[in-house]
Amino acid sequence: MPVKTISFPIRVFLRFFLAAAGSFLLAVPGDVPPSGDTLILDIPSTPENPRNSEGSFVTLRSGRILFAYTQFYKGGSDESPARIVSVHSDDGGRSWSKPPQVLVENRAGRNMMSVSLLRLKSGRIALFYLIKNSWLDCRPWLQISENEGQTWSPPKLATESPGYFVLNNDRVAQLGSGRLVMPLAFHRSRSADPQDRRTFDSRAIAMWYLSDDEGQTWRESADWWGPPLPSRSGLQEPGVVELADGGLFSWARTDLGAQYLFLSSDSGISWTPPVASSLQSPLSPASIKRLPDSADLLAVYNDHSGRYPFPAGRRTPLVAAISRDNGKTWETLRMIEEDPAGSYCYTAIHFVKDAVLLGYIDFRASKKDPLGNRLRLRKIPLDWLIHP
Repeated sequence: MPVKTISFPIRVFLRFFLAAAGSFLLAVPGDVPPSGDTLILDIPSTPENPRNSEGSFVTLRSGRILFAYTQFYKGGSDESPARIVSVHSDDGGRSWSKPPQVLVENRAGRNMMSVSLLRLKSGRIALFYLIKNSWLDCRPWLQISENEGQTWSPPKLATESPGYFVLNNDRVAQLGSGRLVMPLAFHRSRSADPQDRRTFDSRAIAMWYLSDDEGQTWRESADWWGPPLPSRSGLQEPGVVELADGGLFSWARTDLGAQYLFLSSDSGISWTPPVASSLQSPLSPASIKRLPDSADLLAVYNDHSGRYPFPAGRRTPLVAAISRDNGKTWETLRMIEEDPAGSYCYTAIHFVKDAVLLGYIDFRASKKDPLGNRLRLRKIPLDWLIHP
């Protein structure tokens, strides 16, 4: 006899029910945020600035914490005009200055976004960001401060070759050797029209740029990679972290149900082919850093493993996890945001004493609420994140 198929509404219900059941069976009391988990700042959208997003932290020698982020105006899309602004905290992240101060004014054809702040081994501070001029021209730039962010060097282009390169916020890493590793996603063009959206090919390849003189000169790694399976996204928005043994762990978001990972044993010159990691997620970037004075890794990502209920395709919930085996497996999962209507992503991670600061955007704007987006800063005790 013919096999009966389950109707679409019932399939959706069963998927959600099974995910919820899995969450009920696997979740433990420690998943619940502790009393020390503090929402310290919400930067809402306004008619003047309909989107604030994609930030990065750095601690100054004075103890002041600087948080730089992208401030959009005249629209909230990725193509709207935007500048880099900053706020600061003098009490370990409990309170923040206002209003934000302009750090780098927009000098692009479209915008400037996706900032990374990095304390260099020389003591200087590096400021990376994208300048997006068109669908044919999006490249990372670098400025250096010798005086704790009071002034910055003239902007320097990091990639001489033309094209559309994506460098996510809070992504550039400096290795123990001093080498800088800048993970990039490259998107090819389909035509020569810089204003035609169809010019842009969403299928990205992952690549890495290296510098051994703190950003004065750059070169490509020997390898770049595309996805091993058919994909509409390719390998987008990669990140990189140095492991305790000196190896490098890199990852990229995909539409294949998981973050895909790469490894390097020669400081970023060559990379293993991409394979699916155990971080199951939608097409949304993960953020990973190594815990201070530890070999363990902290990941913040949208968990779609089924441990927690989730709406298909949405960037929620936002979960933290610890890896004690160089990213092979992840444990001690902690819920950070669980609103099914939220869309949490582009997380910056910064360690302060016995806590971690997270900066991420909640995309929830709609036609009914075009100003629904908000940039959120949160402070979480490390003890709660680390210990089972």
